[in-house]
Amino acid sequence: MSLIQQLETQDNWQRQLAQAYKDPWQLASDLQLPESWVKEHAPARQLFALRVPKAFAALMQPGNPDDPLLRQVWPHSDEFKETEGYTADPLLEDNAQAGPGLLHKYSSRVLIILRGGCAVNCRYCFRRHFPYQEHKVDQQALAKICEYIRLHPQINEVILSGGDPLMASDNQLDKVITEIESLPQVTRLRIHSRLPVVIPDRLTQKLSNRLAASRLQCLLVIHANHPQEISNNLQVQLASWRQQGIWLLNQSVLLKGVNDSADCLAALSEQLFESNVMPYYLHQLDKVAGAAHFAVSDAKANLIMAELLKRLPGFLVPKLVREIAGESSKTPINLQL
Repeated sequence: MSLIQQLETQDNWQRQLAQAYKDPWQLASDLQLPESWVKEHAPARQLFALRVPKAFAALMQPGNPDDPLLRQVWPHSDEFKETEGYTADPLLEDNAQAGPGLLHKYSSRVLIILRGGCAVNCRYCFRRHFPYQEHKVDQQALAKICEYIRLHPQINEVILSGGDPLMASDNQLDKVITEIESLPQVTRLRIHSRLPVVIPDRLTQKLSNRLAASRLQCLLVIHANHPQEISNNLQVQLASWRQQGIWLLNQSVLLKGVNDSADCLAALSEQLFESNVMPYYLHQLDKVAGAAHFAVSDAKANLIMAELLKRLPGFLVPKLVREIAGESSKTPINLQL
């Protein structure tokens, strides 16, 4: 097959994925960022590669190094600092491995690391050091995962994660969903993905049709941190998926210099609801090496949450949580009023 034929057979989202920024100098040039600022921070890409789809970059403010979307994906010199308590595996996921590509942290649900790659490399990602090469989910691994689930009848929910599970093609996802549907004890399928936010065209009609036809209750959990991320295209695609009966939730991470204010998070919740998405979790930062500069104290987080409760109806207030390695669930952070 020629290169032209390959491009013609690719979905639009796959072409956008191939065209994502990987060179910080090119992204900086297109965003009209100061050369001195680029020189100061670009070397941190050696710790974690830069990857930014152009659709996401188009939502950033040119000339603004402090743009909240740019801050999430741009390498920063602070990533070289070693901070006590920040490690490569902050959630001790190595201890939760039930086999290649499978994590069993919580009793009734398992998480499949379906794909190692992401459409965007977020600098605060708690899996930025994860050994994806050891967790390739091919047909053989998937068969073993399904057998593990059969042997644990308390498992009634499967979560597709990564990396990003939507890096898999619609045909590949169809095969995985079919295998999960063959497990009678499983009633719910959750897909956790950042990809729709950075490339909204990933929400294809073909995939939504497949999920709508499933016997499973299907949920898409997107990851948006700032109202600026909710583009018109994303709203259109999400509305289409919701009309298919797919449940839509959002989880965010509380990030210094990005969304650490009640104004920002209230606007995000309103934007999400207008887009048929319910706010779900607001995570305190996982202490992954290289991300300490994003940390927000629990004291400030509590003040923000108290203000959100005043401004928003309860159903639009995400639950503030922290994930603690070895605990049986996410841990709510109790509000101190």
